[in-house]
Amino acid sequence: MQTTATYREQGRVCLEQAFVGFESGDLSRASEQGWDAAAHMLKAVAVDRGWEHGDLRLLHGVMGKLANETRSDALLDGFSAASTLRTHLQEGWLERDWVAWNLGRVRAFVDAVEALLGDR
Repeated sequence: MQTTATYREQGRVCLEQAFVGFESGDLSRASEQGWDAAAHMLKAVAVDRGWEHGDLRLLHGVMGKLANETRSDALLDGFSAASTLRTHLQEGWLERDWVAWNLGRVRAFVDAVEALLGDR
């Protein structure tokens, strides 16, 4: 079983890899890693709080609980951006500028969620 710290670290690595992929022109890789960064951070929160997170439906439930807990539109915006990247990975319809825009919001999401974890 993964720990909060492990998921947090994986989220950071994925975020870094998203920007590496973007800079190399691999928008699919950037999109996949952007989604994965957000997903790993949500899993970190879920483990930290004892919430289930074993599939995509449950992960969306984690986001719902976190949104209710924080009342943060910025978190919802970041998760929406990550979800858009996930859709792009499947459908490939985003242009480069839109991938960049969404990655920026995912970065803010990762930072905000990490701050909620504190020193855990």
